[in-house]
Amino acid sequence: MPLKDNLEKLRELNHQVDAGGGEQRARRQHEQGKLLARERLDILLDHGSFIEIDRLRTHNSTDFGMENRKIPGDAVVTGYGAIDGRLVYVYSQDFTVFGGSLSGVVAEKICKVMDLAVKNGAPIIGINDSGGARIQEGVASLAGYADIFLKNVLTSGVIPQISAIMGPCAGGAVYSPAITDFIFMVKTNSYMFITGPDVIKTVTHEEVTKEELGGAEAHNAKSGVAHFSAESEKECLLMIRELMGFIPSNNQEDPPFHPTDDDPARHDKRLRDLVPDNPTRPYDMKELIGAVVDEGYFYEVQRDFAPNIIIGFTRLGGRSVGIVANQPAHLAGCLDINASVKAARFIRFCDCFNIPLVSFVDVPGFLPGTAQEYNGIIRHGAKLLYAYAEATVPKVTVITRKAYGGGYIVMSSKHLRGDINLAYPTGEIAVMGPEGAINIIFREAIEKAEDPVKAREELVANYRETFANPFKAAELGYVDAVIYPEETRPTLIRSLEMLKNKRDHNPPKKHGNIPL
Repeated sequence: MPLKDNLEKLRELNHQVDAGGGEQRARRQHEQGKLLARERLDILLDHGSFIEIDRLRTHNSTDFGMENRKIPGDAVVTGYGAIDGRLVYVYSQDFTVFGGSLSGVVAEKICKVMDLAVKNGAPIIGINDSGGARIQEGVASLAGYADIFLKNVLTSGVIPQISAIMGPCAGGAVYSPAITDFIFMVKTNSYMFITGPDVIKTVTHEEVTKEELGGAEAHNAKSGVAHFSAESEKECLLMIRELMGFIPSNNQEDPPFHPTDDDPARHDKRLRDLVPDNPTRPYDMKELIGAVVDEGYFYEVQRDFAPNIIIGFTRLGGRSVGIVANQPAHLAGCLDINASVKAARFIRFCDCFNIPLVSFVDVPGFLPGTAQEYNGIIRHGAKLLYAYAEATVPKVTVITRKAYGGGYIVMSSKHLRGDINLAYPTGEIAVMGPEGAINIIFREAIEKAEDPVKAREELVANYRETFANPFKAAELGYVDAVIYPEETRPTLIRSLEMLKNKRDHNPPKKHGNIPL
C-alpha cells in the first residue's frame, strides 16, 4: 500500500479513536455531568505529557455481530504521562464505547500498562467508568478481570495503585479498586456495589437507590471502602495529583521532599492550653496536628469513616509523614472495629512505601459493648497491633493525654518497636483510668469508709498522682522524654531527622498471617 494511502488510513483511524463512541454518546456523558475518558486524563496529567499506548487495538469477538462493531482503542484509553514531572501510568475507561465494558482486549491493555508501571517503578492510576464485563465475550471477559486482579495483588506494596470511580463500577469490577491503595469517588455520579438495587429487590425485597447502596457517601462514611469523596470529577482528579505529592513512586524510593518556609524550630504556644485539665473534656486533635505540621496543612484520608481515629499525610520539615491520631472529640477517642481497620491499613501502606509514622495518642481503650465483641473487636483490634508491630519505618509517638490498657500498647508503644516515644505532662499512662482502678483495688475499703464519696475522691486523686501521669513510664524508659506541648514540632522534626537512615528488618518469611 502506498505511503500516501497509509497516511490517509492513519488519519481516519485517529479520527475514529478520538470520536470514541460517537458524538451522541459523548453528549450524553456531558449531560450527566461526566467528562470523557481523554478529558479526564488532560486534567490528571501535566499538560501535554500523555503518551497513549495501544491506541489502535480492537476486540476480536465474532459473536452476536460484534465483528461488525469495532472501534479502535476499544473501551479504555491507556498510556503514561507525568504528575508534577514524575512518571505515572494510567488507564481511563471510556463509557461511550460499549458502555466502558471490559473485553479481553481491554483487560490486555490495562495489564500491559500495569506491567510497564512495575518494570519502571511508577504509580498506576485507573479511572473506572464501566458497565461491567462485556456479556458478548462471555467467560473471556471474566478471565480479563481475573488477570487484572492478579496483577493488582502482585503489584501491591511495589508501586502505589490509585483508583478513581467516575461512573458505575459493579459486580466483579469492584475488586480491582478494592485491592488498590486508595479509592476516590465523585458525589452523585459514581457507584460501587456487588449487586445492584434491582437484584437486591428481587432477592431480599429491600428497596434502595444506587446512591444509597453504593454512592460516594455510602462508601466514604458507612462501609469505609472508599478513601476520598469529591464534589466534581475535576476536583477528584486534582485531589489525586495532590496525593501523589506525598508518596514515592515505588517501594525503593523515599517520598518527595518539599522545601518549606515554616521554621522547623517553631514553638506554638497554643498547644499549652489545648489539652484540657479536666481529663473527661474533649478537644479536637486536628487542631494539635495543624499547629505542629508544615504550614498547618494536613491531607486527611477517610475523613468521614470512623472519625474516632484520624489518618492522613502531612509534612514535617519538608518530609512526608503519615499521621495516625486518636480523636477525643468522637467516642472519647476509643478504638473500635472500624477505627482499628482504618488505621491498620493506612499504617501498612506507609510501611510499604517508606513513609515515617507519627502517632498522637489520647485513647481510653477499646470501645466496650456486645456489638463490638460479637463483631470481632478482638480480631480487628489485633490488626492495628499487628500493623504497628510489623512496620519498620521510623515511628514517633506523642502521648497527649490518656493511654490506658490495651489502647496504650497498640498505639505504637515502645513495646511494639516505637523508635521515639514522647509524652506531654498531661499524659496519663496506666492499666486503666483512676475511677475504674479504684473500684477494683479499694472496693471493700470504700464500702467500709465513714464517707465513701470522700474516700473515693481521695483514692482517685492519689492514684492519678502516683500512676496516671507520664513520669512512671519515663522512669522505666517506656517514654523517651516528657516534653512541653509547645516544643512538639521541633522535637518531632529532630526525631525524624535522626531516624532518616533507620534500618530494621522482620524475620525472614514468606509473609505473616495478619488476623483478617
